[in-house]
Amino acid sequence: MAINVSSPELLRRFTTLSTRNYASPAFSVAAPLLSVNSNCRSIGKPCKLRESGVRSRAIVGDTELKIEEEDGSLLGDDDSAEASSSVHKPVDEIIPKVQERDFTGTPYVPIYVMLPLGTISMDCQLVDADELINHLRILKSINVDGVMVDCWWGIVEANAPQQYNWSGYRKLFQIVRDLNLKLQVVMSFHECGGNVGDDVHIPLPQWVIEVGSKNPDIFFMDRDGRQNFECLTWGIDKERVLRGRTALEVYFDYMRSFRVEFDEFFEDGVITEIEIGLGPCGELRYPSYPAKHGWKYPGIGEFQCYDKYLMKSLKKASEVRGHSFWGEGPENAGTYNCKPQETKFFSDGGDYDSYYGRFFLNWYSQVLIDHGDRVLTFANLAFEGTPIAAKLSGIHWWYKTASHAAELTAGFYNPANRDGYAPIASVLKKHETALNFTCVELRTMDQHEDFPEALADPEGLVWQVLNAAWDVGIPVASENALPCYDREGYNKILENAKPFNDPDGRHLSAFTYLRLSQDLIEERNFVEFEQFVKRMHGDSVPDLEHCLEEEARTVDE
Repeated sequence: MAINVSSPELLRRFTTLSTRNYASPAFSVAAPLLSVNSNCRSIGKPCKLRESGVRSRAIVGDTELKIEEEDGSLLGDDDSAEASSSVHKPVDEIIPKVQERDFTGTPYVPIYVMLPLGTISMDCQLVDADELINHLRILKSINVDGVMVDCWWGIVEANAPQQYNWSGYRKLFQIVRDLNLKLQVVMSFHECGGNVGDDVHIPLPQWVIEVGSKNPDIFFMDRDGRQNFECLTWGIDKERVLRGRTALEVYFDYMRSFRVEFDEFFEDGVITEIEIGLGPCGELRYPSYPAKHGWKYPGIGEFQCYDKYLMKSLKKASEVRGHSFWGEGPENAGTYNCKPQETKFFSDGGDYDSYYGRFFLNWYSQVLIDHGDRVLTFANLAFEGTPIAAKLSGIHWWYKTASHAAELTAGFYNPANRDGYAPIASVLKKHETALNFTCVELRTMDQHEDFPEALADPEGLVWQVLNAAWDVGIPVASENALPCYDREGYNKILENAKPFNDPDGRHLSAFTYLRLSQDLIEERNFVEFEQFVKRMHGDSVPDLEHCLEEEARTVDE
């Protein structure tokens, strides 16, 4: 779309419009449709205006808006004065003003903020306590409920089995308690570094890496034998290969040590929830799209089942089925950055839906579910009486294809003809575990505009997963997948947190914001965040539209 703006006043109007959220993705000017995209991450830069499928363009002159047809003629260049007058109007008279949804009186959804990844150093000391206290006081001033922090296995049990150092975390927890904030704590049994948003590197414990140097099969492997050091393969959940302990025993001992060490914070109600790390990034999934192996969005990823322990499990399953030749992974599933249609396995009508394909994917996804089942069993023993949660990743790319290839390689058996999230929700229900889901701030329209080839649908995925959890009656929490500072992203979160006119009154149990940073504390971003917190709490925000107009005036000046 060509937008020619020569009038400062009209430029101001377009800038103002770009900061508003519209209920409809398009507005009508006579016959053509125009779309104003408000996804401006940097205030002060002009918003990118995109076409919504109509082959026409808007031309903004000194005082009027005209619509140019594909052949170059102007709509309204005829004998009809009525048609002419309908387009020769200022922009803000043509576009109707749409009110923001009022969340006053809606259910209270607690807001937590993730602390920076490097809050605790590798020697388990609290980093820059004074700055952290200042930031926490700022969060408290706008009634944020609490913070989330990762308790890194690679820090606490770094040097030797069952030798735990919790010193930095104790000091952190005392600060949080003194400021009357709450804590969500993540049992982080994964590596930090190499993924989107990772700004520090925290490896697995050194003694585990030493075990892996002699037995590389304790880590996930792809078809080419490349190891993934993000977390341990689920094939050793019951194998005594970690200095005489199984992986499950290692996880349980760590969780039990934490529960004993911080008993007072549980008893005082400061720790409100424990999120159990179940895979890479703490999520219940295979490490199928590692950047370290060259993966780039929107690649389909690769199956991660080629360590000897998982291959032994696959062979056994194929023999039980009576088809021992099925005891191998797919040979035609492509590589990390393939598209589904470039492979014989994931293409429409491909082998993913063959007898072998269904067998393999059933086994692959069941290994994931069984791992979650086992670890959550031990988590409930360690944290009896404390709410626990598990996180699922929002793999929304290729969601609009038949195979859902990226979900399949990650372990979610969710092609177009099967619900892959209901079985996971059932396991969480078995353990009374809350579901924490990501990517609730993403809009399908934006994904289509930025990466049309990915055939992504984050909104469809979020709706499927949230309803799978709500259908079995477990709490559902969420977090944003990427940094979010704009009204559009916050509105999308609110829309998912409190579905409009839901007959059952369903809503999120909590929301965790990713993450505390200088960018969030920056004045303009923080004002927007404060409004978001109030709306999530169900408080009245009478000056919401006023804040928008003030922001637009600031931009204009």
